[in-house]
Amino acid sequence: MSRRKNDKYYAILMAGGVGSRFWPSSKASNPKQFIDILGVGESLFQITFKRLSRLIPSENILVLTNRKYVDKIKNQVPEIKDEQIVPEPEMRNTAPSILLGALKIRKMNPEGRIVVAPCDHWIQQEDEFLDVLETAFESLENQDRLLTLGVQPDSPNTGYGYIEFDKADKGEIKKVKKFTEKPDLATAEAFLEAGNYVWNAGIFIWSADFIVRNFRKHLPGMYAIFEEGLDNLNTERENDFLKENYAKSDNISIDYGIMEKARDVYVIPVSFSWNDLGTWTSVQKELSKDENGNTLINTRLEADNATNNIISTFNGKIVALKGLSDFIIVEDENVLMIVPKSEEQEIKKLREEVMKKYGNDLG
Repeated sequence: MSRRKNDKYYAILMAGGVGSRFWPSSKASNPKQFIDILGVGESLFQITFKRLSRLIPSENILVLTNRKYVDKIKNQVPEIKDEQIVPEPEMRNTAPSILLGALKIRKMNPEGRIVVAPCDHWIQQEDEFLDVLETAFESLENQDRLLTLGVQPDSPNTGYGYIEFDKADKGEIKKVKKFTEKPDLATAEAFLEAGNYVWNAGIFIWSADFIVRNFRKHLPGMYAIFEEGLDNLNTERENDFLKENYAKSDNISIDYGIMEKARDVYVIPVSFSWNDLGTWTSVQKELSKDENGNTLINTRLEADNATNNIISTFNGKIVALKGLSDFIIVEDENVLMIVPKSEEQEIKKLREEVMKKYGNDLG
């Protein structure tokens, strides 16, 4: 479906994470957003950029990232210009990077409207996603507000944050009552039963000017740091200013810093298929399985009484398994990891232990 792009539309694409729960395939030197983790022929970053470019002029997409990923970004999407890539000189949380992007966009276009999106989410129903995004952008014509997307839950998942919205709102855009961090199972079940809770997708839509005003109100110290350098943004002096000042920013997320404090916060509940690809088992949900429930990524398998495994190898290796079920088996050129699915939350810690013992280049 062709769409009419609007010069007021901008995107801030968040591309700086390490993806440590996908180790050893994902490493600090080559994190999950830049690899073809689903085996579809493109990286998650390439897929996300292409998706947003269907609605937003590609030159209006800013990529907030780590300095060491700049070359990867340019290699994977050659049409991106240098001025669209914003390398953060220090690893910080989402709030300072979003403020920086919003200030840059407001300077480019005071009427700019922004979607902030992670670059490692999997959205198969792209037309439905873009329809919702258009609805959100258009709603900003009539009212200043901070919008977020909330995914209709299909299970009491304890791995996501939840958003409670006002049941009295009958329209498709609903007033947010409360944000809740990852709940325990009993709480998640109660949320599901209540019917007015959605998963927090971490995708935000607002005008550049309104989000900047919210930073000035709710994070005045952070705003003051960047305000001093406004004249430097979008110029050749920007990098020097950021090197000197970026690390002074609080290490705080946009959720804690702004969304949980602001008044004019709304959510659009969505029902399209969405996966934040946070773990190996979440990847398995998006891929086919063999007759024994094994998911193979770049792998050939000979199995005897081996079921429900996730197997990803380097260079299409043949794997022979006997009597092994419900495991994650992942190999790269230097590391072989074998972990029970039930303990996949320990992968991050395992990565740290390997790096400590054998060297940081392995993580």
